[in-house]
Amino acid sequence: MSEARGGRPGGPRRPRQDRAIGEQARPAGQRERSGVQRDRFTAVDDARRVAFAVLRAVGDEDAYANLVLPKMLRAKRLDARDAAFATELTYGVLRGRGAYDALIASVTDRALSEIDAPVLDVLRIGAHQLLAMRVPDHAAVATSVALARVEVGAGPSGLVNAVLRSLVGLDLATELDRLAAEAGGSEDARLALVSSHPEWIVRSLREALRAHGSDPAELPVLLAADNEAPAVALCALPGLAAPRKLLEPDTRVELEPGRWSPTAAVVRRGDPGAVPAVRDGNARVQDEGSQLVAHVLAAAPLEGRDEAWLDLCAGPGGKAALLAAVAATRGARLTAVEVAPHRAELVRTSLAGIRRSHGEDAVTVRVADGREVGDDEPAAYDRILVDAPCTGLGALRRRPEARWRRTPADLGSLGPLQRELLGSALRAVRPGGVVAYATCSPVLAETRLVVDDAIRAAGKQGLEVERLDTPAVLATVPGAESMPGVAAGQAVQLWPHTHGTDAMHVQLLRRR
Repeated sequence: MSEARGGRPGGPRRPRQDRAIGEQARPAGQRERSGVQRDRFTAVDDARRVAFAVLRAVGDEDAYANLVLPKMLRAKRLDARDAAFATELTYGVLRGRGAYDALIASVTDRALSEIDAPVLDVLRIGAHQLLAMRVPDHAAVATSVALARVEVGAGPSGLVNAVLRSLVGLDLATELDRLAAEAGGSEDARLALVSSHPEWIVRSLREALRAHGSDPAELPVLLAADNEAPAVALCALPGLAAPRKLLEPDTRVELEPGRWSPTAAVVRRGDPGAVPAVRDGNARVQDEGSQLVAHVLAAAPLEGRDEAWLDLCAGPGGKAALLAAVAATRGARLTAVEVAPHRAELVRTSLAGIRRSHGEDAVTVRVADGREVGDDEPAAYDRILVDAPCTGLGALRRRPEARWRRTPADLGSLGPLQRELLGSALRAVRPGGVVAYATCSPVLAETRLVVDDAIRAAGKQGLEVERLDTPAVLATVPGAESMPGVAAGQAVQLWPHTHGTDAMHVQLLRRR
């Protein structure tokens, strides 16, 4: 078995107050874990086991942590403190994986490709505790060795012990800077290492900043924002709940008004599921950027009737619910199209409150291919949302595993689908109607270039399409009037580091 190299000499350990990667450290006074094993070599606490299980599901099954983790926390019935610890471990490792892998590789003679994936996850869990949390060194090492023994077997425990002991006393930011300097390479390569992003994503985000009118010098701040835990925002569905109602004092949940969206409230403390309106389906968890996409479409000026709205890619139903609620208050109806039956069921669940309040006819959910709607129902709709499938590179705060799962090839494979969906929407909207093309990605290949190609293709089909001044429409949405730096030509581009939202991109188009 390869042994880890010895730790580096040095003076007193530096305090870990400036963490480059990961979420909030545990509050002072909460360093010792409840329920920790009595025999540290044969048992381990449930919080660490949950984190390990989620990481394995992400690695083995391409699962999403934000879907798997809540289920496992409920199954283990962890108290609030242990649930917070498991959440920090899970998301801290997913965000910092690239950096932790580089550090692990620097202290062992064994190539990472030769280390079994479950063992590598244990090492990452240990590294995150040592380098980015307030867990005492001995506890981080001992519990990781125990985790390896329980979940993987006794064989790898020696490697885990040796590697993690080599990391004791190191400062994360200092070590990453050192490794980057030793590796040489470009500035993007350095940023990729110190921010724990694949280099191709760093390059794509730099290009996106420049192309959408922002300063590329903001890139380090943007990358740092991807590694911060986002605030949880709630959306009060119009006609069903009011933001001011959500803000009423509650001992279980502390909320404050949203920053930009007129339907938003932000959770500062507590479980959003404890909010009565959330339990009843009258409010839902939804990023403010996603809320603004729906509000922008609803605020766009139309020529003529305003009765038939369409969400062309509706799953899992967040934007569809907000659009349906707004439409119902105006006497319009929403049709929600989703190609995958299981996602269509999620849409139906999201729209249940709308149906209860406004009747079954307020919204229709169809399982269909959005690419065919334009031919099947030409010029049938007044407002259409195309929330296109994309790489999700604008939501790396919420789905950090996407940065390791996606590849540059995904940009090429998703591009044709995005163009076909937008083309279908331009055929399905009536003359004078409006289409909103939105992605949770700022990357040019998924934003401006898609719109350019779709407008060009529509022209060849005899359709006249014009871009609308989307930033001007956004400025008419109550609460969003003063949003800085949103204009990307005639499109809107939101940024995590500037607006505290996902990096949503939206372009309004009108068919003439």
